[in-house]
Amino acid sequence: MPRVPKISPVTGATVPAHFIHTAEAQFVDNAGRTVLLRGINLSGADKAPVGAQSQQLDGFWESGESGEETFVGRPLNLEDGSADVHLARLKGWGYNMLRYVVTWEALEHAGPGKYDFEFMDYTVRVLRKCKEYGFRVYMDPHQDIWSRFSGGSGAPFWTLPACGIDPRNFTATQAAILHSEYPTPPDANPADLPAMIWSTNYGRLASQTLFTLFFAGREFAPKCIIDGQNIQDYLQSHFIAAFAQLADRIRDAGDLADECVLGWDSMNEPYEGFCGYADLNTVPTKQTSTLKKGSFPTPAQSLRLGMGSAQTVDNWKFTTMGPKRDGTVTIDPQGQKMWTDPDTEAKGVHPKWGWRRDPGWRLGTCIWALHGVWDIESGAVLVPDYFRYRADGTEVVFIDDFWRPHWRDFAVRMRESHPEAILFVAPPVFVPPPEISEDYLKGRCCLSTHYYDGLTLVTRHWNWFNADALGILRGKYSTTLPAVKVGERAIRKSLQEQLGYLQADAKILGAYPTIIGEIGIPYDMDGKKAYGYTDGGKHRGDFSNQQKALDASMNAADGPNALNYTIWNYCPDNSHSWGDGWNMEDLSVWSPDDLRPTTKFRMQQGEGSPIAHHKPGRSATPSASSSLSLNTITQESHTDSETLVSTRLSASRSFAHWDNAYDFLTDGARAVKAFCRPFPTAIVGVPKDIQFDISKAEFKLTVRVRPEDAPRREGLGLSPVAPSPYDEAELPTEIYVPLVHFASDKQISDPQREQSPVSSTRVALSKSLSTLAGSNSAPVPDPLGLCSTEPDLLALYVDVSAGRWTVEGQTLKWWYPVPSSGNPREYTITIRRAGGAVKAAEERAFANTSLLSELASCLGGCCSIM
Repeated sequence: MPRVPKISPVTGATVPAHFIHTAEAQFVDNAGRTVLLRGINLSGADKAPVGAQSQQLDGFWESGESGEETFVGRPLNLEDGSADVHLARLKGWGYNMLRYVVTWEALEHAGPGKYDFEFMDYTVRVLRKCKEYGFRVYMDPHQDIWSRFSGGSGAPFWTLPACGIDPRNFTATQAAILHSEYPTPPDANPADLPAMIWSTNYGRLASQTLFTLFFAGREFAPKCIIDGQNIQDYLQSHFIAAFAQLADRIRDAGDLADECVLGWDSMNEPYEGFCGYADLNTVPTKQTSTLKKGSFPTPAQSLRLGMGSAQTVDNWKFTTMGPKRDGTVTIDPQGQKMWTDPDTEAKGVHPKWGWRRDPGWRLGTCIWALHGVWDIESGAVLVPDYFRYRADGTEVVFIDDFWRPHWRDFAVRMRESHPEAILFVAPPVFVPPPEISEDYLKGRCCLSTHYYDGLTLVTRHWNWFNADALGILRGKYSTTLPAVKVGERAIRKSLQEQLGYLQADAKILGAYPTIIGEIGIPYDMDGKKAYGYTDGGKHRGDFSNQQKALDASMNAADGPNALNYTIWNYCPDNSHSWGDGWNMEDLSVWSPDDLRPTTKFRMQQGEGSPIAHHKPGRSATPSASSSLSLNTITQESHTDSETLVSTRLSASRSFAHWDNAYDFLTDGARAVKAFCRPFPTAIVGVPKDIQFDISKAEFKLTVRVRPEDAPRREGLGLSPVAPSPYDEAELPTEIYVPLVHFASDKQISDPQREQSPVSSTRVALSKSLSTLAGSNSAPVPDPLGLCSTEPDLLALYVDVSAGRWTVEGQTLKWWYPVPSSGNPREYTITIRRAGGAVKAAEERAFANTSLLSELASCLGGCCSIM
């Protein structure tokens, strides 16, 4: 990279040694080395308070209406020692970046302008704990479908009545599908919620209305005035002010901004609502957020349903070949309306929340009818293209007209609290960002985009074919047939190309880096086969398909893309029954329910424990939830691996059941070989290509080095060294080499490895975490005693095209010459595990089972054809 500036482009202040720059489409440390930031979202559990997962109906409405819930404890319990366990695990997996999930509701649930400072102070304490473990963090103002009370997460309850909406009638009108009430409140069975059905809420009236009001209320709902403001200004000002309060708290902590917290994401996965809809009588063909699954009303039908009128709508099912129409279904709200009863606000003032509504905003009627969009009595849409044009006659471009102005306001306020913040620009899903002036970006910016393998996510199956979904949306194909990709090699190539499209979008902003803010796979594939829910439980623990699917996505971020990313997600209280505790999503890379049955200790099934195991064939029933606590680790019965004993261990004994670091890093991890992978954390030059073969435990990195890429030790506050006689760079390229893939036999406990002639000696845990953190990191806490300073931690065969290398812990340091002038040079390093890939005993067993199953399936198919 070019020599980084010594003066901040934002403030003009001298930059400190810990400063991370954004330049030439890369993150760069203060010595001038390219930095790859890879990690995870912490956490999906943050979408709801402790003990209030989305399947739970008891107290759901009451807590929102009272505003008395608390999010303290999300994402980690700081009181019982478990936070150290979780963060040590994440650090041991090589992660150096966390996307920290916070919702608006967590900050302002008690009412407009009433902030939860206890939660903010708790958040500062968690961030300090993350800093102790050497993590960089970017803050995520998270939402899905607007709010928990409209089927998602994000905004506080009071924003719904502020918009004139009665959320208790969402299910009756199908203005939103709520997990806890599915399919209906009297017959609720939330365990039956179909996969990803929550995302269809983007095509239902609640989200369509709420996001239109938030982003474009002044344009399309000028009569909606509350406390003297248009509803757009009212909502946006509260949203920005709430996160500004948190940003102020982080600033006032004095030791977090820039050292740990690098910057702020903008609103997670914003949605356009009705903005840009060409015809309310039909569903937009280019709407990227709405899944066709289940009932599928048109916008016009949704408007009528919202006013209590029965409608017969299309019904869809999702097959391996995509959405397929499946007849019709009649929805009858029986007169219940989505719109608030006018009697709830005597004289226009809300008795609890205190706002005053303008007399021109009549409650009890659809606001879109109030604005002349449709006629309630006849049900006819009067202005079908109402949301297509602005008042001046120009056609709506949501990203330019409505998203960008909000982003600017949010960015300006965050920079007031955090002047050096890197602004992570997060436009709507799969939508390229608009141009944004350098007056706002000021040289510190990153494109933040999301990617999921949609077919795997919706079907909960790793298929032998896939499609270039992003290419279809971007108009790459004239027909869909060429977009179909058959075979694993073609699928992997397609996923990598799609991430390349997203990375190229950053050029619209300038020479800024890209981070894939969310990427991941569902773990409850194939009827929860890996949990033992099928075939008599014989596949319990077999995450081979999950590994294939996740490796394909992670490989897509490697190759020439060499992307930064944060995987979705790490959920401390994930369970087989309820997944991540939100709308049956189950994407957590780790689960307490997947701790090995042979492990000496298990989580206690006590109050709030998510570990309520269900035998194969039984229907899941709701269970309470809480944050994972080391005080709930108990000794397991010798007679039944599912039996949990009530004796609790103190936090001081919480790691006693792991024999060594390898056991700790793999226990409870799902498809760990796919998400715990080698990558360069700091590079002299730029990464040109990253390749990793899981099956062979073989990693290959190619770097491109120019004269201007010579790093400066003094930039990191290090003393100078004598010049190398070999023209080596002052600092090395550093590569995370995971114990999970490259552990020596001595580090692997007997039940977890295939014995090799190298050694069968077991190595006990030692007294420092610096091995897991990497020797270049600042000292970190040692609650686990996992460090080994001995040279045979890893079993490596290393080949370099130039230079020399050393290994310290899980970090390989590679020095090579930097050209003093002339053309760039390319260097390559290949790292293999000496003795071949680690293969656990259960992997061999499942591999043999899978081979027999595939053979039987093939033979069965032949017989049926004959």
